[in-house]
Amino acid sequence: MKTIHVTAEEDLQKVLDSAPADATVRLAPGIYRAKTVIRTPGLTLIGAGAGETVIVWDDHARKPHPIGYEYNTFRTWTLAVCADRVTIRDLTVANDAGDPRTKGQQVALSVCGTDFSMENCTLTSTQDTLFLGPLPSDLIGRYEGFLTDDLRAGYPMTQRFENCRIQGTVDFIFGCGEADFIRCEIRSLHDGRDTGYVAAPSHEARRGRGFRFRECAFTCGAEVAPESVYLARPWRDYGMAVFENCRYGSHIAPAGFDPWSGTRRDRTARFYETPPVPGRVDWVKA
Repeated sequence: MKTIHVTAEEDLQKVLDSAPADATVRLAPGIYRAKTVIRTPGLTLIGAGAGETVIVWDDHARKPHPIGYEYNTFRTWTLAVCADRVTIRDLTVANDAGDPRTKGQQVALSVCGTDFSMENCTLTSTQDTLFLGPLPSDLIGRYEGFLTDDLRAGYPMTQRFENCRIQGTVDFIFGCGEADFIRCEIRSLHDGRDTGYVAAPSHEARRGRGFRFRECAFTCGAEVAPESVYLARPWRDYGMAVFENCRYGSHIAPAGFDPWSGTRRDRTARFYETPPVPGRVDWVKA
């Protein structure tokens, strides 16, 4: 299998586009300011460490598009994975667009492929840091002709994150993916709003798996107020999230979970927490 070495002075997208299936691309330390997409199946992307290799861009949902409309959440990614069996290790992916109150959602990583794996990485933005495909089925149709086909793929997708730091403010882990988070730090940041939300799952009822957080630490930045952040709220009916043997900072609201304001999604949400925590909403299951 081919190994390709890249420096920050090179065109990262050009290198990725020319890489053969199952190749390994190693990124030297540096800041790679580039909007980047991976379309090569089986590709492995390795940095020099999360504090050393950074891929960053600054698109945001309210950014005007040259042909007249706004960018929309699902085109704001810094790095989009649009292939199966991709592995990423030892780097940071960031979106540094700024204040989401004026700029809207800003995705750092969008995963639109299955059998994805990420280890020892940092993902950082504010609102909607990490999107886990596929799209909800209603959006696949709605965005025909607006998003490319590889961003609208509808087949089941699995993802795995281990020993990563994922940080943001509102709904910063969201989507329909069947994703495992193992011994990750899930860090809430402050963006000027009073309330934060970690996960926004949107799995269909026929899907038996959702987001699973195992032995994760939920932490926060210094400006985040006590009891101001919810672990999850369902972006669609039947959204699923499981929390197993996790540790929570004082920033997590005692109720733990929110039904999504103005909805009755608490009736269908599939949220589980083991061991059970006293004071949680009565619709979370052990």
